[in-house]
Amino acid sequence: MGDSKVKKKRYGFVMLVYLLGIFIGAIDTGILTPARTVVQNSFQVDDRIGIWMITAFTLAYACAMPILGKLADRIGRKRVYMVAVALFGAGSLICGLSNFGGSFAMLIAGRVIQAFGGGGIMPLATAEFGTGFPEDKRGMALGLVGGVYGVANILGATLGSAILDLVGTANWHWLFFINLPICVFVVIAAIFALPKGEKQHTQRIDLVGTFVLVVLVLSLMYSLTNIDFFDFFGTIGNTDVYPFLIVFALMIPLLILVEKRAEDPIFNMGYFKNRNIVVTFFVAFIVGVMMMGMVFVPQFAENALKTPEGSGGYFVTILGLFAGLGGPMGGRLVDKFGPKKILLLGFGVSLAGALFLALYATAHVSTASVIISLVLMGTGLGFVMGTPLNYMMLTNTKTEESNSALSALSLMRSIGTTIGPMLMVGFIAQAGTAAQDSIMNVIPPVSSIQIQADDTLVDGIREDLPAVSADLELIDDLKARMLTQTDRLEEETAALQQATDKASADLAAIKDDPQFKSMLEKMDYEMPEGMQTPDFSEIRDMLSVNSGMTSADIEEKLSMLDFKQQDMDFDMAGGELPDDVVQKLSSSNVTTIVDTTVSLVDRRFGIYTPDVIQ
Repeated sequence: MGDSKVKKKRYGFVMLVYLLGIFIGAIDTGILTPARTVVQNSFQVDDRIGIWMITAFTLAYACAMPILGKLADRIGRKRVYMVAVALFGAGSLICGLSNFGGSFAMLIAGRVIQAFGGGGIMPLATAEFGTGFPEDKRGMALGLVGGVYGVANILGATLGSAILDLVGTANWHWLFFINLPICVFVVIAAIFALPKGEKQHTQRIDLVGTFVLVVLVLSLMYSLTNIDFFDFFGTIGNTDVYPFLIVFALMIPLLILVEKRAEDPIFNMGYFKNRNIVVTFFVAFIVGVMMMGMVFVPQFAENALKTPEGSGGYFVTILGLFAGLGGPMGGRLVDKFGPKKILLLGFGVSLAGALFLALYATAHVSTASVIISLVLMGTGLGFVMGTPLNYMMLTNTKTEESNSALSALSLMRSIGTTIGPMLMVGFIAQAGTAAQDSIMNVIPPVSSIQIQADDTLVDGIREDLPAVSADLELIDDLKARMLTQTDRLEEETAALQQATDKASADLAAIKDDPQFKSMLEKMDYEMPEGMQTPDFSEIRDMLSVNSGMTSADIEEKLSMLDFKQQDMDFDMAGGELPDDVVQKLSSSNVTTIVDTTVSLVDRRFGIYTPDVIQ
């Protein structure tokens, strides 16, 4: 049954309640992508296990859409929508709390609950906009749905990165906690703002069909996430692909059989008998591929087109902004010209943007050329992903099954969004391999031509080789001589250092020699304060005459001492010289001074005999 019409005065508030739900439900399909490595590292799991944060959400999201859509047809859209938002909030809470001593299994459980709620939000909100608003406003309303959904899908990863930058990677739980106040507001507002549903169905719930449909969807989606479409036959034999494809193939006839016998089938197989609906499903699948494939265009612009590093996030924002603007614009055009013309227009604008990027932007690389292509692709995508498809689906189905019909449409689009990134990655990888092969095929001919053209240059180089060789030998000889001189200088420096060390050691030994100290005391030599090394020239003369020491021994002893002669205070017996000595010295001349000095020495040695003489 359909739901009651929205009262005119509540248009704005009802739209806000549904659009907020669409936004949080769609944005969480990608918000965790940039944080996946951080989250899995916090639980100490590898990539093989960590990828289930994304896979579990994708599978549960796809399964929830037809189930909650059909449930809304039976018990009313308002109730199911509130339950869906509440489930989404509860799952977000569980995911966030897993960062506080929880487990990875707790996180996965939260993601499944979150996805199951999120899978029902989009089709139910779309059904309300398609059936609860008057004809003249339906296109615009559906356009808003498509615009918000597209922006949220495209900007999910970018918003996730922004939140991590703001709160820090250790606080990744805020990726989930940010949903909680929005969910609380939407549930409370829905109680008062959303119209009540009409009477319920009385038929039995199709439990068997629901089970078969869930198995079919799970097997299909899981196998698609593991297929490399550019190595299809190489990966289809993998154990995580072919068993699930077999299950999917077996479930198709079983679902047809079960749904024929069901009083109120979970999935109306009659959709595939209607040519218009089949075309709508196919276009929805293509739109899903386009929508997720375009997310890679900004990264392509940043890396392959050599735009500034880090600019990819800005390009994603541009793409999402114009997709959001294109949705309402397309909706208004649908109200005037019908869905088919606007659908073709949207594909045409998107194709124009893609061709502009491929043919012009790559040849004339600039930020402006990339932005122009993104504006065209985003606007065209906004035209096709919302209003026309939903409008066409509602036109070809009954009002009382609008929820389940739009859920089936959303499921087809989700299959496209699952395949889109893998197709884009495979395309880029295949293009890179082809480019490498082309380069390798071109290099050998170019090298041969270049060598043949430069024979004269090669001959000239060959003639110059002897002179170059002689110069190299001269350089080597000069280098060897420099090394020899360096080695010799190092040896002389080492010898000088060794002699200096020995002299320092001998000096220390002489200063502490008790015999030498005793000799100085007996000869009445006094060192003034602060004196370290006086000059004992007179002692040298006296020792050479009376000590019996050789000149070499005397010099070896005294040369260790660096005393200054002018600082000596020679005091004979501690007083003045005797008068007769003074008389002899004063009366001496050049011819007699030697004899006088010898006499003085004899006299002094007669009084003080040094230990070295004894």
